[in-house]
Amino acid sequence: MTSIDMIRAAATRINGHARRTPLLSSPFLDEIAGRRVLIKPECLQQTGSFKYRGARSAISALDDATRAKGVIAFSSGNHAQGIALAAREMGAPAVIIMPEDAPRLKIDNTRAFGAEVVLYDRAREDRDSIGDRLSRDRGLTLIKPFDEPQVIAGQGTTGLEIAEDASALGITEADVLVCCGGGGLTSGIALALEADAPGLRARPVEPQGFDDVTRSLSAGEIQRNNSMEGGLCDAILTPQPGTLTFPIMHRLCGPGLVVSDEDALRAMALAWQRLKLVAEPGGAVALAAALFQGAETRGDTIIAVISGGNVDRPVFDRALATLAQD
Repeated sequence: MTSIDMIRAAATRINGHARRTPLLSSPFLDEIAGRRVLIKPECLQQTGSFKYRGARSAISALDDATRAKGVIAFSSGNHAQGIALAAREMGAPAVIIMPEDAPRLKIDNTRAFGAEVVLYDRAREDRDSIGDRLSRDRGLTLIKPFDEPQVIAGQGTTGLEIAEDASALGITEADVLVCCGGGGLTSGIALALEADAPGLRARPVEPQGFDDVTRSLSAGEIQRNNSMEGGLCDAILTPQPGTLTFPIMHRLCGPGLVVSDEDALRAMALAWQRLKLVAEPGGAVALAAALFQGAETRGDTIIAVISGGNVDRPVFDRALATLAQD
């Protein structure tokens, strides 16, 4: 199980490689939310997503001989790109299993970073089974996208930064809204806040129809999504919470929040208009909850993580079109 000591060790290993992202604000967004909103823009991270943190943490934790044999991962795109870049930086071969309906930008970028891409049908094939088979056949080390202690540790470095920057601003109590798929980022941030900012509470945010974490937290046990098709927020669509991440979230997180695809698109447009940030739909759900679900959160300040910005142009155009409707 990931610990705060592992998160601090990961911070040391990725220092100088991962970017330290700031807390940003806009009076226009504060007015919409009715309170101060601080945004952690992980869309500015290496490869356009927080996933680089966990990828660099996990690969750098391998011994030299294991790393030289290569790594394998499965991802809709952001973990894929993080693993591909981190592996290239450390001289490790990388094979990435990606759904064939992943955004073309993410597939192309993963290949551009030097990884071998294996596509699969997410509605009919099991990516875990594919990953297990290829890792055995080729002697590769499987690095899962969220249910891996060193990946969680790397994502937890985001929480260390939030805690430090919030303290510098005099913030001792706030909800920290986190875009949530399998829970690697959410659980890592929750562990970091528990240690360094116990008055800050992590809360997972998910899209409607794919709210497995929210339902799991409410039920006290892991719940699955009924379908993996049709979601706009591809970056955070997972079948269910992780077996490692869920106990952490159940112990430390507040209730989950669920937002519509329409509100995610509106949040994308506002992030671009007011902060010149490019967010993808799954990376914008936390901001959407901060802006449009104020009654569900606490405090005079709310912190929202924009977890990624790897979006295809047609989807971004849809988001910008919402500005004309407001």
